[in-house]
Amino acid sequence: MALIHHVVAGTGSPPVVFVHGFACSHKDWRAQIDHFSARHTTVAVDLPGHGATPAAVEPASIERCGSVVADLLRARSLAPAVLVGHSMGCRVVLEAALRAPEHVAGIALVDGSRFAAAVAQVFETRFAAGDYRALVRGMFEQMFTTRSDAKTMAAAVQRALDLPEAVGQALLLSLVRYDMETLGSALERVDRPLLALQTTFVDDRRVRTPMTAGQTTPYLEYVRAKVPGVRIEVLPGVGHFPQLDAPAETNRALASFIATLA
Repeated sequence: MALIHHVVAGTGSPPVVFVHGFACSHKDWRAQIDHFSARHTTVAVDLPGHGATPAAVEPASIERCGSVVADLLRARSLAPAVLVGHSMGCRVVLEAALRAPEHVAGIALVDGSRFAAAVAQVFETRFAAGDYRALVRGMFEQMFTTRSDAKTMAAAVQRALDLPEAVGQALLLSLVRYDMETLGSALERVDRPLLALQTTFVDDRRVRTPMTAGQTTPYLEYVRAKVPGVRIEVLPGVGHFPQLDAPAETNRALASFIATLA
């Protein structure tokens, strides 16, 4: 079985597995790998069609991404690990945890969200009009803030535009479908400790803004309703990529969560 591309560093338990978001790669987690590999085995993956992993023959989907991450956990015979997912990767780590629960000690969702059903029609209309690249550019440009490094932001936008369009369209539609049909039950079925580390809020018009201290969102309340014991932490004033824009705060929050699993 061919495994997805992944980078392993460090030793120690629990292992920490990092899963990137839509149109991203394992490289987004460099600061976390540097920090956690001193005491933990760290694994950072490239999902199908991203980074160094080629696109699969079958259409891209959240379920397929979760399946290949679960395959990796089994193939490497990892001790129960902390699965850390960012954005789209939040759904992927939930799927992986359901498919390989024996390899999961806890789950961290980094700036997750929940698409409304109506967004699927918006996506399909823009795809049909040839606006896919403009849509992706607009999505990514609002993921950063004035505290973001300009070169990092430009590289992330370009990387997103370089994602094969067929992969990108399939994944965006899969995201909406997953959120409407599966996310709730996935949250309810996962019986591992859960952290929701949130930095931004996406409103009904899909406009993304940084959160403020003490703020909650419909998404966070949805997660809390499905998982009453969820640990929620907000990093205020940070964009959608806290692992890039606020690595020290992100590492602290993840380390605090991991410490509770001992």
